[in-house]
Amino acid sequence: MNKTAQKILIAVTGASAMVFLRSFLEMLAKEDVLVHGVCSTAGEKVLQIESGISHTELPAVSQWFDSKDFAAPPSSGSSGYDAMVVLPCSMGSLGAIASGMSSTLVHRAADVMLKERKKLILVARETPLNRTHLKNMLTVHDAGATICPPHPGFYLKPATIEEAAMTFSWRLGDQLGLEMKGRKRWEGYNV
Repeated sequence: MNKTAQKILIAVTGASAMVFLRSFLEMLAKEDVLVHGVCSTAGEKVLQIESGISHTELPAVSQWFDSKDFAAPPSSGSSGYDAMVVLPCSMGSLGAIASGMSSTLVHRAADVMLKERKKLILVARETPLNRTHLKNMLTVHDAGATICPPHPGFYLKPATIEEAAMTFSWRLGDQLGLEMKGRKRWEGYNV
């Protein structure tokens, strides 16, 4: 990793969509970035249910922090993270971030990103959405976060779930300004 590489914090919370997490981290493993992570207790449970692995078995993350450790570097603006991606982002985590509650390191780190005016991407995963979810999304949007629900790009004609997940990972990479080796793009429709 070179000295100008981005320093990214990935946060895993307890919502379904771990296939997107895995895909995104596989993509980051090919980029010149430093990735640290924090996984909530519920995130660990959902990851185990959906993927059969622990967060420590995920690719690309060089260091994991305990979600209860408020002395960990992500709890401070001086830690130097360029961006944070909460993937997946449960509605409970989104609500905590929207209200400024810092009951876990995930919430505190997100609060730090907002106060420091750094990139915060929330991959909000829930359906259907109720009024409270929508109000919380608007609140975090107005505070500077990007809401990016996990929607693959089917115009690229993915043949598998993994390929569909990768189309979404590329969109997240675009949000972070990454080059992304092998990234496919829409080139228009020719009749």
